[in-house]
Amino acid sequence: MRKPLVAVLFALAIAGAGAAPAVAAPVSAKPATASAASASTIAVKADAKAAAPTLRAVNLAGTVALSNCSGSVVRFPNSLDTDPALVLSNGHCLSTGFPEPGEVLVNQASSRTFGLLNSAGTRVATLRASKLAYGTMTDTDVSIYQLTSTYATIKNSYGISALTVQDTHPTAGTAITVASGYWKTLYSCNIDGFVYRLKEGDWTWKDSVRYTSACQTIGGTSGSPVIDQSTGKVVAVNNTGNEDGARCTENNPCEVDASGNVTVRQGINYAQETYLIPACFTTGNQLNLSASACTLPKP
Repeated sequence: MRKPLVAVLFALAIAGAGAAPAVAAPVSAKPATASAASASTIAVKADAKAAAPTLRAVNLAGTVALSNCSGSVVRFPNSLDTDPALVLSNGHCLSTGFPEPGEVLVNQASSRTFGLLNSAGTRVATLRASKLAYGTMTDTDVSIYQLTSTYATIKNSYGISALTVQDTHPTAGTAITVASGYWKTLYSCNIDGFVYRLKEGDWTWKDSVRYTSACQTIGGTSGSPVIDQSTGKVVAVNNTGNEDGARCTENNPCEVDASGNVTVRQGINYAQETYLIPACFTTGNQLNLSASACTLPKP
């Protein structure tokens, strides 16, 4: 989990930080002239460009700010515009505190509010939950709130569409954006790989996403959607990173492979996959943990 926000705010104030991290485009020491460029080099570059996926300019539309974290308004491939909308965030972002290992919360009344952002990061509305549909920190780190508003109502009132959760496993190397509604900041990098088990304190998560080093997420980015830049779909939910190089402690998760070997990667950040979630929601965006394809942890 990310460090408490008060600690982050203090650190930023001391450092004078606050600007969004940026990744600079590579610059050649000296531009090549047309006469110096060979036909074969041009052909290779053209082939590489043709093979590369078309990337979208991801923005903050549809993200939300929680009191302590980030999140997003999401829908599933089979969701209808008339369904009650859902907000995706982390299990450790629950206002009631961290769920215990093995604890799964379902269909609990909630009136939590969320600040809805447009593409520029301007807060355009306050959305309200009717219930916490699902929340856990076991195997994954996720919370899903059902709202009092439908997708159609949000779209018609504010011109903002929900982000769609991809229902297939993400792919290593994919260009992604972590979109933080809390900080109104975008972090761009790639999926570096997947972690068999990610252990942090008392919690263990399965098949986690590891980012390349360019995504230097901070406290408050927890719960941010991880968006595939080629499809615009949510492939994971941002949740933690190893801050101090410690081994398997809170705010310092460690990677554990199938043989039990432990690896610590200081400064590297992680997310939890979301492709398993759509199979657990049925008609009307209602949670059904008994669905045949649903493999999320159960109470």
